[in-house]
Amino acid sequence: MRTRLRSVSLASLLLLLTTASFAQLRISVGFGPPPLPVYEQPLCPGDGYIWTPGYWAWDDDGGDYYWVPGTWVLAPQPGFLWTPPYWGWVGGSFLFYEGYWGPHVGFYGGINYGFGYFGEGFAGGRWDGDRFFYNRSVTNVNVTNVRNVYNTTVINNNTTINRVSYNGGNGGVVARPTAEQEAFARERHVPPVAAQTHQVQEARGNPQFRASTNHGKPPVAATERAGEFSGRGAVPARQAGGPYNPPANRGANQPRGSGEGGHPNAIHPHDLPPMNRPAAPNTGNAKLDQKYQRQQEKLQQQQDKERQKLQQQQEKEHQQLQKQNADEARKQQVEQRHQQQTQQLQQRHTQQQEHLQQRQAPPSRPQGPPRGR
Repeated sequence: MRTRLRSVSLASLLLLLTTASFAQLRISVGFGPPPLPVYEQPLCPGDGYIWTPGYWAWDDDGGDYYWVPGTWVLAPQPGFLWTPPYWGWVGGSFLFYEGYWGPHVGFYGGINYGFGYFGEGFAGGRWDGDRFFYNRSVTNVNVTNVRNVYNTTVINNNTTINRVSYNGGNGGVVARPTAEQEAFARERHVPPVAAQTHQVQEARGNPQFRASTNHGKPPVAATERAGEFSGRGAVPARQAGGPYNPPANRGANQPRGSGEGGHPNAIHPHDLPPMNRPAAPNTGNAKLDQKYQRQQEKLQQQQDKERQKLQQQQEKEHQQLQKQNADEARKQQVEQRHQQQTQQLQQRHTQQQEHLQQRQAPPSRPQGPPRGR
């Protein structure tokens, strides 16, 4: 079982995202989200609206996933497209990668959200100057109201066969960003617009959207406009995308999930096993290998100091409890906080190691553009 990485709600997450960031990691959960539900796309309300697919978000206060309905949203500026958020298995838990607006569609975990988002790129439309043209073969557009349309058949279609909603881990989608998608990640981005934030807040506040209540089949799977969860523009899910069996004990004060390869019983840093250190770099360039080795040693020293510092801090708190003759309830509360701190530290160190290895990896060969662009 894994504890959460940070006690921050998704609504706060959206507000914290900066325009320069790319797929920031904000929250961590020990068990995966439900499969994507089956639903129809509502009619596009007019020119300039771009489809943003629904996804499962996490409510840290309630300890539960909840469905954020897909909806049509006006782009923040001409030429910008939406890269959906996604969940990915990293270092023993599921991490949330925030979506963003930018000039190209970046990596979104290979998740097949349908309606043009078939795992990479976007086949639902394209910009021509300051006008957006819709691909009628994969989007629901009324040509009476929207005349800037075209028809391009794509290999995939809106019937998503694989409804898995996360990348990596046991049963997850197997996909890695291409060299082109990595380049897109370095472009200028902007966070979700106000309409999307409102959509999240409305979904989070409705108990019917929680996975523990709807069992993967939300009462509203998509909306014509953000925040309008009733009326003709609100589309219910036809069915759940598959079975959903979350852990029995996942309350807000309980360790969450069933992490693969984690160390859920570690309460203090000295309970953790030694970090798995990567093998010595071997790029064929001796100077570059020496540089990378120095970076690894520097990171190892930094992480060892952080472990020691947290251990000393927690030992000091134990001494204070003894001096105060604290009762068992107080001691248990402190131990739960220590376990949370320790697992957060381990999570952060694992991410740092993975990011360093990614930077040191040999550059990948250029690849063609994503399908559907």
